[in-house]
Amino acid sequence: MTPVSPSTLESPQLDALWSGRLSGEVHDLFKVFNDSLPFDHRLFLQDLAGSSAWANALEHANVLAAEERAQIEAALKDLARCVAESPSVLIDADDEDIHSFVERELVSRVGDLGKKLHTGRSRNDQVATDLRLWTMEAIDCRIGEIQALIDALVELAQREQATVFPGYTHLQRAQPILFAHWCLAYVEMFRRDLGRMNDARHRTSVCPLGCAALAGTAYDIDREALAAKLGFHAASANSLDAVSDRDFVIESLSGISVTAMHLSRMAEDLVFYSSGEARLLELPDGLCSGSSIMPQKKNPDALELVRGKCGMQIGRLVGVMTTMKALPLAYNKDMQEDKVPLFDAMDELSICLRVLPPLLEGIKVRHQNARAAALGDFANATELADHLAERGVPFRDAHHQVGRLVSEAIEQGLPLEELSLSEIQTYAPAADEHVFVDLTVDAALGKRTSIGGTAPDQVATRIARLQSSGRKSRPTGSIEVRTARVSDLTDIKRLVDLWADAGENLPRSEEEILQSIGEFTVATEDDRVVGCGALWLYTPALAEIRSVGVDPECQGGGIGSKIIEHLAFNAHRLRIEQVFVLTRAPQFFERLDFKMVSVNGLPEKILKDCARCPKKHCCDEIAMVRTTWSH
Repeated sequence: MTPVSPSTLESPQLDALWSGRLSGEVHDLFKVFNDSLPFDHRLFLQDLAGSSAWANALEHANVLAAEERAQIEAALKDLARCVAESPSVLIDADDEDIHSFVERELVSRVGDLGKKLHTGRSRNDQVATDLRLWTMEAIDCRIGEIQALIDALVELAQREQATVFPGYTHLQRAQPILFAHWCLAYVEMFRRDLGRMNDARHRTSVCPLGCAALAGTAYDIDREALAAKLGFHAASANSLDAVSDRDFVIESLSGISVTAMHLSRMAEDLVFYSSGEARLLELPDGLCSGSSIMPQKKNPDALELVRGKCGMQIGRLVGVMTTMKALPLAYNKDMQEDKVPLFDAMDELSICLRVLPPLLEGIKVRHQNARAAALGDFANATELADHLAERGVPFRDAHHQVGRLVSEAIEQGLPLEELSLSEIQTYAPAADEHVFVDLTVDAALGKRTSIGGTAPDQVATRIARLQSSGRKSRPTGSIEVRTARVSDLTDIKRLVDLWADAGENLPRSEEEILQSIGEFTVATEDDRVVGCGALWLYTPALAEIRSVGVDPECQGGGIGSKIIEHLAFNAHRLRIEQVFVLTRAPQFFERLDFKMVSVNGLPEKILKDCARCPKKHCCDEIAMVRTTWSH
């Protein structure tokens, strides 16, 4: 193939892809209104990937010869190189959309062979595939950015682990907490956001390519192989749904909106804490601005912008949902309006997530002010009520007595701890001299030792656990994988329930697990069960690996792989020829030597088990088999 210079990209545009049916020139205003290349050019690399995979599928379907497929592949790579060297060629092109741009450039390189590539596919399944690929990549980036924000919050919590801080309800001082506890509250929010993003990505990872316009392709395309080649976990099950579905856009925007809401709440807290009224902390200068008229001002503009963008994110979600709510099947041009909101939402979430870690790193807490505020406004009143309750006073009576004491202290202009014991006993006769210890901030914090409380030991334990479960630094040397014991029953049930609630496993009763405890393998870290899985025998030659689950705090350290290998070894030891799984994560199992098979080839009694599954009528699991032993 003759090399093509970037200048060749400026060859005259072909007729519109649909010009065979219509005649005459396209109205200038309609062209501006209709063309999507000004924004869908962002799908360029995804369109090349989809075109390359489709060429490969056409070769396997005997539509393209091997040399034709090779020519198309070379031309697509050349186009990618030219656009990389001169991006303006793509941005400034006059094509209707990214698909017509790629097709025109392909034809300019390989002639009519470029037109042949569109055999059996439509722009409907093409754009759905491109947008899903782009969304999966964008979600992966956002997951990394959310994790970086979590890491920054954990680092700030570690740094300020001993810092006493006021906790608020109704924006009124309520009870003392540790500032690290505040940091960890947002860590929990963002960890849930990670879960939502991962969940959205999983449902995005369904390949519509090969569904054509709406009825499916008329050619012998192996859609499961096509999906795997593009990195999807499955091929779509219904062509009509696949080309008209934008749930993955809505679900991604929903996850973005919830994350933005959490960012906005954190920004609002920090704006207030850094205000002249609160004076609890100071923000770094480099992420604030000044005033054009008031020299003394230090404005928290970065946080205000984070807070302000939340409304736009929610608006984008509502906008796309409103667009989709009344569309008939299948594709409609209205659906072109999904891209700009999704692109903009991803871009804005990204900058918000990236601006916050350096801001958190630069925060300076005003420790004396924070400690004083933590005890101000009678924030230790609950401690006095608890003091009385511990001495037999019904809590409702104790609450009433302390309320009267607070009124008395306000009249005297004193905090509770500066009242005398006799003054306290006037309203709360059960109080004793230990009351002054109970009223200290350290005692108030130290008593909150239940799981999730603000006690220093609880906070330190949570920080340590979050640090140890970090994806990049997680130690895996202390993981032990062994056959389960009866004493592991409670922990196995916890993990099975966790992943059953998430829709990844079938639920199992405690009695079921106990009866099959010998089939279970567990992974432990420092004697704590952090993962489990079971080997269930169906025939002398076939067993299922099922009920696999890893503690979410411990994911990323290879625990799941170790459990699978242990179960496969058990099958080998028992001379069971094959093990199979039903999974929504085929790439994970492919790395462990599992191969995709048709679920219909499995024994009938396996399919009977599916009757218990809540997804039995809309199953999205893939059957995969691994050979463990042969005669």
